[in-house]
Parts: sequence; C-alpha cells; structure tokens
Amino acid sequence: MAIPFPNSRAALVIAHPGHELRVYQWLRLTRPLCFVLTDGSGRAGKSRLDSTSRLLQQNGAGAGSIYGRLTDHSIYAAIIKGEFDLFIDLTAELARELVREEIEYVVGDAIEGYNPAHDVCRLMINAAVKIANRTGKHSISNFEISLAPRATNYTEPELANAIWLDLDEDALARKQEAVNGYAEIAPDVDRILEREGLRAIQKEFLRPVSTCIPCDGIIPEPPYYEIHGEKQVAAGHYDRVIRYREHVNPLAKALRQYTVGL
Repeated sequence: MAIPFPNSRAALVIAHPGHELRVYQWLRLTRPLCFVLTDGSGRAGKSRLDSTSRLLQQNGAGAGSIYGRLTDHSIYAAIIKGEFDLFIDLTAELARELVREEIEYVVGDAIEGYNPAHDVCRLMINAAVKIANRTGKHSISNFEISLAPRATNYTEPELANAIWLDLDEDALARKQEAVNGYAEIAPDVDRILEREGLRAIQKEFLRPVSTCIPCDGIIPEPPYYEIHGEKQVAAGHYDRVIRYREHVNPLAKALRQYTVGL
C-alpha cells in the first residue's frame, strides 16, 4: 500500500534510538519529527543517540522536544519505582508538541511484551494522541511498528488497513547501508537477519491502532521481558525484575486516569 498521507506532518515516537531503522524507507519518504524517550545506553551506559541524530540529519528528519531525555537505567528504575508523574509529564509534553507541530499521524513502538520501555512508550503515545485529538484542531491517526522477533510474520487480518512498504532493490540497498552503519545495534541486526532473513528489513509495516491505554489481554503472561529479566537478575546484572502486573499495568491505569481527568 502506498503511504496515504504523502504530504502530511508525521511524528515518530520510539523508546530507544535505533528503532527508526525498522521503518527507514518510511522515514526517508516522510521526514517525520522524531521523539526518542531514552538514549539507548543499555547496561553498558553508552548512548547511541548520536547515531540516530546522524541518520535523521542525513534524511531530512527532525528531532522532537523529547529526545534522549532518559537513560535506559533511569526509565527502568522509574517503572519499578512507580514514578507515574514522570511519565504523565512526558505524555503531556508529547501531546502539546503534537498539537503545536500540527502532526497529522503518529508512528511508534507497539505493545508486545518484549521490552517494558517499548510497551510504556506505546501507552504514552496512545494517551498523548487521545489528549491531542481532544485539544487540537484536527484528528491524529495512530500507527504502530513491531520490534519483536515476529515483526514480519503478520497475518492477513492483522495487516488490514495497514501502511506497508515493500522495498525495491535500490531502497533495500540504502536501508542495508544505513543498518550496517549503525554499529551499536549490529549484533541485534545480525540476530534478526539470521532468524528472519532479508525480509526482516525488506518490508515495513505500520499498523493502525486505537488510542486505548490499558494493555490487558494484548500480551501473553508472563511477558518475555519478565522471563528475560529473571535471567538478568540471576546473572547479577540487575537487582529487580520489571513485572507487568506489579509495574507496567499500574502505570497504564495512571495514564488512563490522567487522560480521563483532563
């Protein structure tokens, strides 16, 4: 399907730098305003924001007001500590920017139970779009991109009304060059290509989503990030496991209550 909003103002909202590569061709075509919650520093504490900044600049895309605002450590700590006000304030800022920049559609991380920061990013997007649609002059459409291993294994019903781009040889070569040039995520890309093949980067899917904020029933329990987190704690890398019921779902409820209370 061709992009239905070729001349519209788009925003990309992602939890970590590097996620933009999943929709690199779309980014090249639309030049969105890009919001990034964290610096992607991970356990090593080394930011990868510069690589995303370079990629955006090369393709004429801009950086939003929220851009590497948190470290990976700080966002995970905030989720565990239940610092709802932090996420509510960021959501309110994002909503204001969507209205101020006259954004017409938003693309961002999906809820998949793969990484808690990804899921929280989607919760924030949904809340911000809901607020912006209530306070702005026009309605904002809402789309998600998958980052989990099943990113290219959509069923036909799941792709109904989706935006999808099938990259030709030249576009694929440009995307491969961009992916290869993003050294910080090279190991992740290699694993994805080994598992999914070239189709992992040859097709780009943007699925329409509603602005509902709860995530009950969307992901299997326990989510992957709990299982992975338990292994990381056992290895001594972290002190606590982020739990869906204990940490993420209460944040979802706080965001929903905030949007209702406005």
